[in-house]
Amino acid sequence: MLSAFSNSLKIPELRRRIFFTLGIIFICRIVDLVPTPGVDARALQLAIANLARTAGGGFMSWMDLFSGGALGNCAVGALSIWPYISASIILQLMTAVIPALGRLVREGESGRQKLTQYTRYFTLAICIFQGLFLARTLESGLGLGVSLVHNPGWGFRMLTMLTMTTGTMLMMWFGEQITERGIGNGISMVIMANIASRIPAAVYQTVTMFRSAGGGPAQFSIFHLIGLIGMIFCVTAATIMLTQGQRKIPIHTAKRVVGRKVYGGQNTYMPLRVNYSGVMPIIFAGALLSFPTMLMKRMPWDMCRRIATALDFGEPLYLLIYGLMILFFSYFWVATQFNPIQIADDLKKNGGYVPGIRPGVQTAEFLDKSMTKITLIGAIFLTVIAVLPSILNKQFGVPWLVASFMGGTSLLIIVGVALDTMRQIESHLVMRHYDGFLKKGRLRGRR
Repeated sequence: MLSAFSNSLKIPELRRRIFFTLGIIFICRIVDLVPTPGVDARALQLAIANLARTAGGGFMSWMDLFSGGALGNCAVGALSIWPYISASIILQLMTAVIPALGRLVREGESGRQKLTQYTRYFTLAICIFQGLFLARTLESGLGLGVSLVHNPGWGFRMLTMLTMTTGTMLMMWFGEQITERGIGNGISMVIMANIASRIPAAVYQTVTMFRSAGGGPAQFSIFHLIGLIGMIFCVTAATIMLTQGQRKIPIHTAKRVVGRKVYGGQNTYMPLRVNYSGVMPIIFAGALLSFPTMLMKRMPWDMCRRIATALDFGEPLYLLIYGLMILFFSYFWVATQFNPIQIADDLKKNGGYVPGIRPGVQTAEFLDKSMTKITLIGAIFLTVIAVLPSILNKQFGVPWLVASFMGGTSLLIIVGVALDTMRQIESHLVMRHYDGFLKKGRLRGRR
C-alpha cells in the first residue's frame, strides 16, 4: 500500500490532480473559518457546546459536524455544501415523477448539463431560505435565551443570507473543479474534509474520557478503551462490507452476426448493491424528525412539548421512529431510482438474458424480487449503524463527537469517499502498469 502511494506521485497527471485537490480542500477549510459579521462567535460556540451536552447531539450539533465546525464559528461556509446536495436529491427524485425531467436524463450529456443548471438555480433558492432561517435562529439565541447577535434586524438577516449563500455557491464551484480537474467526486471530497477536520477534537475528547476529574477516579477505564478501539475496527469493517457488498446477477448475451462481424456471445454480470441508497435514508430520516421537534418545542401547548421531549435526540421513541424511517426511505429510494422494467427491456433489446429466466416481464419480476431481498439486509445493517452513535452517547455516556465517528452518516461518508478515491487512483496506477493498493484487494472495478 505504501508503494502505491509513492507511485501515485510518480505519475505527473495524477500528481497534479492530487495536489490540486488538496489545495482546493485547504481553501474550503479557510472558508469554514472566516466568521460572519454581526455574530458573537464565542457565545455561539458555548451555546452549541451546551446543546451537545444537554441534547446528546441534536440537529445543530449534527450540522456543526458536517460543516467542519463552521456552524459553531458562524463562518461564511456554515451552510456548507448541503443546500446543493438537497437540491440534487430533490431533482433526482423528481425525475421519477415529472416526465420532462425523466426525458432530460435520457438525452445524455446535453440533458445532464440542463439538470446541472437546474440544480444550481434550486441550490440558490435553498440557500436564500436556509440563510434567512439561520439568521432568525441566531436572533432567537437557539432557544436558550442567550444573546448571539449584536444588532438584530433585517439588516443582519440580509447580510447573513447573502454571506451564507455566497459561501455555499463558492464551495459548490470548488467541488465541481475537484471533479473536473482533481481526483474523486468533488462534492463528496468537500464533505469528507469537513467531517475529517473534527477528528482531532474527537481524539482530544477521547483522551479526556480516561482522565480523572478533580482527583477522583476516571469515568472510563483501560478496559473501556480496549472495547472502544475494538468496536471502532468492527464497525468500520462492517461499514466497508455494507458499502462494497453486492449480488452479481449473471447476464448472457446471444451471438449476432452483422456482415462479417460477430457481436455478443459474452458472459457478464449485473451488480446489485446491498446498500443501493447510500446515506440518503439517514439524511432524510434525520431531517424529517428534527424539524417537527424544533417546531413543537416552540408551541405553547404542553402536549406538544411533551411529544417534542419524547422525540429528543437519542430518546427511545426517537430511535424507534428513526429506525423505521430509515427502513422506509431505503425502500423508497430503491423504488424511485431502480427501474427493473427498463433494465429488462434494455437487456432484451441488446440480446441479453438472465440464465433460466425468460426475457421481458419475468426478468423484471426477478430483478425486483432480488433487489427487494438484498435491500432488506442493507436497510437493517444501515439502521444498526445509524442508531449506534445515539446509543453510545445516551446509554454509555460517550461524548457525542466521539460517538459520531463510530457509526452513522459520518462514518458512511468517510468510508464511501475513501473507497471511491482509492478506486480512481488505482485505475490510474493500473493503467500505467503500476501495482494497486492491494495485491489481493477487493476494490470494485479492479480487474
